[in-house]
Amino acid sequence: MKVIFLKDVKGKGKKGEVKNVADGYAHNFLIKQGLAIEANQANTSTLSAQKKKEEKLAAQELEEAKKLKEELDKITVELTAKAGEGGRLFGSITTKQIAEELQKKHGIKIDKRKMELEDAIRSLGHTKVPVKLYHDVVASLTVSVKEVN
Repeated sequence: MKVIFLKDVKGKGKKGEVKNVADGYAHNFLIKQGLAIEANQANTSTLSAQKKKEEKLAAQELEEAKKLKEELDKITVELTAKAGEGGRLFGSITTKQIAEELQKKHGIKIDKRKMELEDAIRSLGHTKVPVKLYHDVVASLTVSVKEVN
């Protein structure tokens, strides 16, 4: 029996795939559990329409990510911190602080987990922080850390 998987089923298929499985397995497990539906004409056309909609949405998200990348590449986030000799900070600047300052000063909300900072910033000066916006779109945000007077 041909079925369309609604969810990922380990060892059998991924969401959206059309596969041939045993009749009993399809009726007694996959369909009953809501993991799959029978692959008839109506369900297949619904699946193709849904895939087109998802592709359109993905293309739109990619465009938005590219626009945001251009905007972030121009922005410099300025933070202040106490520093000791040689420009070493007492403490460090984290992605959470960068995200909060970006939201406050520029009105751009970015999740701190999207900032791919290897280690917290521990010195004064400019630092480039990579921000992953989409699969292949990575912006470079400049963070300027100055000493508190």
